[in-house]
Amino acid sequence: MMNETSEIVLSMQELREVTRYAAECAQEVLEIFEMVHPTDSRPRDAINAAWAFARGGNRGKTLRDTAWAALKAAHDASTAAASDAARAAMCAASAAYLHPLANAHQVKHILGAAAHAAKCVEGDDRSVGTAHIEQACQRATPSVVDVLRRYPAAPHGGGRVGELLRELDVALRERC
Repeated sequence: MMNETSEIVLSMQELREVTRYAAECAQEVLEIFEMVHPTDSRPRDAINAAWAFARGGNRGKTLRDTAWAALKAAHDASTAAASDAARAAMCAASAAYLHPLANAHQVKHILGAAAHAAKCVEGDDRSVGTAHIEQACQRATPSVVDVLRRYPAAPHGGGRVGELLRELDVALRERC
């Protein structure tokens, strides 16, 4: 049984796959942020940095800086949906920094963009969020699922985003 200090081996290609998945999930809701804040490029910059890494770029300062900037954009957003879209972008850029420790909180690096994207689109209709999670489940490649299964199950808490994260976590772990 793994404990919180167990090390998980991750290749650079696996980190790129996880980041690609997160970038796809965040890209899907970017326009929701941009419709409300058309002159704020911080979430787009974070997603672009994630794509650059996923396509073979460096894992460095640009990813970190754009992730932090997207988080600030989430705090500055004038609507809950725009905030979640910006958080999805932040998660995409930070996915490249998935830590190789068997810690349940690392699941947020893998699935956080998808969970925030689902929360972004659901509004008051939870079934919309659940449907979005089902799409995110279908989008995950075998490599993403393999990486996810190396970590403990998603942690408790986190409000509705946490619920969506756990729904996706369970669905992907049960996938054959």
